[in-house]
Amino acid sequence: MEISNNYLPKAKPQIPHFLILPWLAPGHLIPATDIARLLAEHNASVTILTTPVNAARIKPTIDRFNDASAGDISLVSLYFPATEFGLPEGCENVDMVPSMPLVYNFYNATKLFGQQVARYIHEQAPHVSCIIGGMGYVWAADVARELGVPCFIFHGFGSFALYCCEILHKTKAHEIPDSAAELFNLPGLPFEFKIARKELPMHFQQSKKDKEIAEEMRNYEVTVDGVLVNSFEQLEQGYAGLLQKNSGKKVFTIGPVSLCNTTRLDMEERGNKSTVDSDRCIEWLNSQKSNSVIYVCFGSTGSFAPKQFKELGLGLLASPWPSVWVIKDVEKLPGETLIWLRENFEEKNSSKSLLIKGWAPQIAILSHPSVGGFVTHCGWNSTLESVAAGVPIVAWPLYGEQFLNVKLIVDVLKIGVSVGAGEAMAWRGEKEDIVRVKREDVVRAIEKLMNGEEERRRVAELKEKAKLALEKGGSSFFNLENLIQFVAQTI
Repeated sequence: MEISNNYLPKAKPQIPHFLILPWLAPGHLIPATDIARLLAEHNASVTILTTPVNAARIKPTIDRFNDASAGDISLVSLYFPATEFGLPEGCENVDMVPSMPLVYNFYNATKLFGQQVARYIHEQAPHVSCIIGGMGYVWAADVARELGVPCFIFHGFGSFALYCCEILHKTKAHEIPDSAAELFNLPGLPFEFKIARKELPMHFQQSKKDKEIAEEMRNYEVTVDGVLVNSFEQLEQGYAGLLQKNSGKKVFTIGPVSLCNTTRLDMEERGNKSTVDSDRCIEWLNSQKSNSVIYVCFGSTGSFAPKQFKELGLGLLASPWPSVWVIKDVEKLPGETLIWLRENFEEKNSSKSLLIKGWAPQIAILSHPSVGGFVTHCGWNSTLESVAAGVPIVAWPLYGEQFLNVKLIVDVLKIGVSVGAGEAMAWRGEKEDIVRVKREDVVRAIEKLMNGEEERRRVAELKEKAKLALEKGGSSFFNLENLIQFVAQTI
């Protein structure tokens, strides 16, 4: 077993030692790192255990925190068995998996990784007081039971989406429709919510492989002691309580955790180093009018097949608003699409459009006063970061729990406009050759959002509430203290 210890855990009597096992995806690794920093700021002892590739991604952030703070976060990496499961060497994160079929190989590799984690904990980390396990680590609760310590799960979802999932597990409402595309009413909510099965998270899909994984994940969920949610009570009022009541688990809302990133470096290098020169990016944003720029990004794994990609681009060109467009998986685009992109964005419209090919400093961009709207897949991290920056949303869900988030954003919070995606797409747009959202839909949604006042007013109010939630006396500050006290009582 290969072990790399950048920092060794320091046992502190009567101070809880949290072991954080982030799920191996950017949307989980990044907020889990922020959770570690918040716990350390509240005087808890923290170790993050991950793989070498993922440790390298977050090490600069941890180093900066340890250098600037009295807190102490340990970072440990263990070998990940990628090649043993038919994955490319060094494939240690979901964003590195080449195709959807290999996601199942990746999931199985994490089980063998779990055996190494268990051995490491028993042999070298005997002072663990609590395990915080990522959503795909179905073995984490068993390891915690062997140690006799509590285990909390971190899904990366918000309270509303988690509550909807809990209701689906209990009622099986998604199993009634004959077709995956047939709409059904999701029960247990104070309003009507019709959704199709194929718009639900993978847990509720019907393929044999998906069912097996879903059953393992559900068993994990029902055996943990509680749930950590990157959210705050004023954003999803009442849903954390409903989740706690219906799941029988303790629920702590402790976000938005991204607000712990206050330095420019932390904003620009969250989990990955930005692929754009930050000075050039800020200089371009500085040249634009206040609240005039549309920021377009579909998360760490969100990308489109060529037809839909071009339709999005044509919509941005037809819109009068300048845009910052983040493009992932550029290398997978055909040559003619790349030529079209260069001619229409980088040559003809460089003053109106800024392209970022790869990883973007999202928090820094959203926080800039020139940014007035965010076209997003509505992943929960992006949703929270938009709220924390006070930027309203054009909602374009792709898959996962994103269609649940859109209901919250557009109909409940009223801080966004739907682009009308209609149905979930294939993972990373694989094997798709259709256009789900037309250019005129993009123009319509952007126009409505940028000319609207209600969404902007509401999200501005939530921005202030988000900041207060993490300050002393705020709901998330209080929940962090309660979480640490709960674990301290078990030592």
